[in-house]
Amino acid sequence: MTPDTPGAPPLNPQSSALSPVRPAFHVMTKPIGAICNIDCKYCYYLEKEQLYPDTRNFRMTDAALENYVKQYIEAQSVPEIAFAWQGGEPTLLGVDFFRRAVELQKKYCPPGKRITNALQTNGTLLNAEWCDFFRENGFLIGLSIDGPRDLHDYYRVDKGGKPTFDKVMKGLELLKTHGVEFNTLTVVNRQNSRRPLDVYNFLKQHGSGFIQFIPLVERVGEGQSFAAPPDPDPEHAEEKNSPITPWSVESKQYGEFLCTIFDEWVHNDVGNIFIQLFEVQLAIWMGNPAALCVFAETCGGAMAMEHNGDLYSCDHYVYDKFKLGNINQTPITELVNSAFQQKFGLDKRDALPKYCRECDVRFACNGECPKHRFIKTPDGEDGLNYLCAGYLKFFHHIDPYMKQMGELLKNRKPASLIMTQLARQKRKK
Repeated sequence: MTPDTPGAPPLNPQSSALSPVRPAFHVMTKPIGAICNIDCKYCYYLEKEQLYPDTRNFRMTDAALENYVKQYIEAQSVPEIAFAWQGGEPTLLGVDFFRRAVELQKKYCPPGKRITNALQTNGTLLNAEWCDFFRENGFLIGLSIDGPRDLHDYYRVDKGGKPTFDKVMKGLELLKTHGVEFNTLTVVNRQNSRRPLDVYNFLKQHGSGFIQFIPLVERVGEGQSFAAPPDPDPEHAEEKNSPITPWSVESKQYGEFLCTIFDEWVHNDVGNIFIQLFEVQLAIWMGNPAALCVFAETCGGAMAMEHNGDLYSCDHYVYDKFKLGNINQTPITELVNSAFQQKFGLDKRDALPKYCRECDVRFACNGECPKHRFIKTPDGEDGLNYLCAGYLKFFHHIDPYMKQMGELLKNRKPASLIMTQLARQKRKK
């Protein structure tokens, strides 16, 4: 799965990328392309509108929707078929578009299989009608929110540059009031990365029981052409020759952010608050395959599809070079299992620098996402992940706790018992 997909099913990229035919794969569907009603200053996807300069209407047609739903269902050789809807802002399509999608899913779903839907939204357009639809049809909603008001509004503004926090919080309350299952997605950027506990405690306070943290890393000259807000803290101001934009998270700060929240979580919240990255790493520490593509040895099983049926290698590689084709012209199974996509997935492993291959925490990281591999290793080799320093700090920090929780689970005891054990150890000191 891509890291910003609410509730996507675990994939096994290690095996699927090596298989001639994938039994299952994941598609991040963008039925309204890059069109959005707000203007987040760090959004990497708004520029994708430029891929279709002659397009005025980015709404997926009914014919394209039906073709996609039918092909996607037929291509999945697993009991549960997961659809993921994103944008841009998918709620701009209106509720009736997704009513039609559900109708088509029921039409083409074979006996004995189950279909799930996840939708990522900024929350500003939610109302009672949306929430009733989500609840009645079992949609899992991913709500984008970057922390308390000042942190959220620093980058997440509307088209007029005005704050969006109040509208998002209204949407959050509607989801809770109507009993809609949701999780939160927080983009860890230059600003909120400095206040980890403020972010974490805010999310807990407002009822987020499942939290995703997504590191914002964007290279200078990549994506946006606009200027980000100035950094108000000279002590942390970006160095002139840094490869990243001023709104991107700094590597070591990201590691500190994760360590600080992990310490709070492991002492107080295990079993009550589910943080995606921590849960994925606990499974890895226990010897299971990575359920997130960014930490898997290979990738290629999670693609992105634009409004017109164009299929791309990955949500972070929506560029002409990585367009696999169009599902209205070539069957989706043929595109997914193409030699190009197979190589794309294997390149993640094969291009790993020696420094990474010899790293003691490679099993947890595998070089993370190739999109972030643009700095040199200490010995001068290309291809080191920009977030390496932060991840090294984090993985070494969590190692004893992960082993402790792993032992509890192997002995058929809940991982949450670690909180009691840690409290007992603290009293003995």
